[in-house]
Amino acid sequence: MSKTDELTDRRTAQTTMVSSREVEQHLEMADLVPAVEAAFAAYENGTAQMPPKSYIDLPRYNGDFRSMPAYLETDEWEASGIKWVNVHPDNPERFDLPTVMGTFVYSDPESGYPLAVMDATTLTMKRTGAAAAVATDHLAVSDASSLGIVGAGVQSYAQLEAIAEVRPIETVVVSDLDDDRLERFVETYGSEFDVRIGTVSEAASCDVLSTVTPVESPIVSPDDLGDATHVNAMGADAEGKQELQTEIVRDAFLVIDDFDQTTHSGEINVPWDTGAIDETNIDAELGEIVAGASLNCDPGSQVTVFDSTGLAIQDVAAARVVYHALDGEGLRFELTS
Repeated sequence: MSKTDELTDRRTAQTTMVSSREVEQHLEMADLVPAVEAAFAAYENGTAQMPPKSYIDLPRYNGDFRSMPAYLETDEWEASGIKWVNVHPDNPERFDLPTVMGTFVYSDPESGYPLAVMDATTLTMKRTGAAAAVATDHLAVSDASSLGIVGAGVQSYAQLEAIAEVRPIETVVVSDLDDDRLERFVETYGSEFDVRIGTVSEAASCDVLSTVTPVESPIVSPDDLGDATHVNAMGADAEGKQELQTEIVRDAFLVIDDFDQTTHSGEINVPWDTGAIDETNIDAELGEIVAGASLNCDPGSQVTVFDSTGLAIQDVAAARVVYHALDGEGLRFELTS
């Protein structure tokens, strides 16, 4: 039987429409983190196709559109699809809409049939957290129990939920300039974790640090970090953005998700463009490590940094998790012979 098997021996089908609420209900981190890890391995092993992310810039609206297609094959399954996503930072204030929204078309590789069209806003949020969890699992100390988060927006929730899947997190130090965001975060997780509101420096001294802000001037310095803090640099997603001072990425064990994307719009884009760092400062891509390459680094002996820009293969892996979770509840599209 085909790895896809969704449309085997079928002639007609109805595409499933999946709401943001259904994505939220059916995209469990326990399933998503290993799926995203498998996607990174497929990418490294050459069984994935992921054309470069394409951009449509809309400076008059302070935003942009991005298209992200991908196909991937693992030992057990294959999947394909495309995400159409926007980033409009003014949305919350102007329109009461999220900064990032998206739609994902999940297609059967064998026939090309669109199996599902799903809201990709929550999909994007959760798969981003899952990527940080994969990196944390390979790069952080095994007994990491404290997590610092700089930026208490929606991505902070995904960071905590995903990283708590791979490390025994007990203490969370969250930092943000917005008191309302901090209050909502504490209310959400205060009964499950020891949640503390702190400065950027206090958050950065934790075993694991996730930065999820849109800043263009670095807010984390080398002196803020612990001797072996693992940093997930998640916020930079466009040219000019930078959360960590250049010395951090220059001196740390630096892992990226994709060379072209990170040098263009990831955490390292600014020091790369100025020549402050070059290829010799990049120690590995995450796919290499997931696929079994030697770390040449002992977690616990130095600061490690994961520069994440978000890959289309992560979206495909996440969409597959949602689709098959829906299938398990009988909500899959109706087929007729």
